Amino acid sequence: MEDLTHFNASGNAVMVDVTEKSTTDRRAIARCRVFISGGVPEREMEESLAVARVAGLSGAKWTSRLIPLCHSLPNVATTVTLSFEEGMVEIAAQSRTSSQTGVEMEALTACMVAALSVVSSLDGPSRTLVIDALELLDKRGGRSGHWARERTAQGDERPLGLTP
Repeated sequence: MEDLTHFNASGNAVMVDVTEKSTTDRRAIARCRVFISGGVPEREMEESLAVARVAGLSGAKWTSRLIPLCHSLPNVATTVTLSFEEGMVEIAAQSRTSSQTGVEMEALTACMVAALSVVSSLDGPSRTLVIDALELLDKRGGRSGHWARERTAQGDERPLGLTP
């Protein structure tokens, strides 16, 4: 259990103690996709993506209230981008802060909340929507330095022009 940071030696869930960690600039990029079967009129898709972007930003802001044992981080800057190609919405988020712990959960939560917003606004009796491939792509800062996924779950390039 020593590799699992949110559990103590007895196997009990704990909040990670970051009090001794240095404050450093930290950044994380995540993404997910929503697959849509059935047509969606362009105007409704544009409105849905605009609302989903705001939902993703709100998700990042409220991450510590949604995820148990997740630290509340100061001054997190998050960017959420969405794009639509026939049958799929791609959502990407980048979160940044200067803190004692990383912003991976904020970027991941921004993507998931935006995806749930898309599902909420577009779901109907004739459509089946699927959220897929939520993944951390890149993280920087802190003791572990830089980490990047070699290939995404879908085997493609970085989403929507976000660069580490």
